[in-house]
Amino acid sequence: MTIIKTVEDLETLYGQPGEASTAKEIAYISPEYRAYIESSPFVALATAGPEGLDCSPRGDRAGFVRIHDDRTLMLPDRRGNNRVDSLRNIVRDPRVGLLFVIPGSGNTLRINGRAHLDTDPALLDSFRMEGKAPRSVIVIAVDAVYFQCARAIVRADLWNPALHVDPKTLPTAGQILAALSNNRVGGETYDREWPERAKASMW
Repeated sequence: MTIIKTVEDLETLYGQPGEASTAKEIAYISPEYRAYIESSPFVALATAGPEGLDCSPRGDRAGFVRIHDDRTLMLPDRRGNNRVDSLRNIVRDPRVGLLFVIPGSGNTLRINGRAHLDTDPALLDSFRMEGKAPRSVIVIAVDAVYFQCARAIVRADLWNPALHVDPKTLPTAGQILAALSNNRVGGETYDREWPERAKASMW
């Protein structure tokens, strides 16, 4: 096993990035990058805290991440499992990373910044969906914005429906819960009730 232990060794192996790799990174949301954010219905939110790292999927109708100004984003915290791993991290370490995905597009958009949680009633009310407001809004001060080239999605052939996995070939959430909890939770009842439960608690 040969392990790289220094940045110098890493740079010797990979060399230096080309100009296109560095010119694309800016510290504000340009009109071009705005188009990506407004078209995205899905973003992965990465955070760090004393217990370790977390990467959380966030999805809603396209444009759900609000561009407050060219250096500030707002992300509503919709209903979930109440683990609040990301939120626990943010209140103790503001650093966040976001990866925006746009269905059908090869490019993704990456944003690094610093976040805080806001519970101002007027702000929460402005994010109402189906009559329901989020309990908090993640406000992100942008430090770096850049697009990620399409190689990963092209290699994955991500948008090819012929390669989509049949959900029936995977363990269900109920089966996983039952196996890991010695049948205390989960099971067929969990899977059967999930669609209605999710519909009632979407926002």
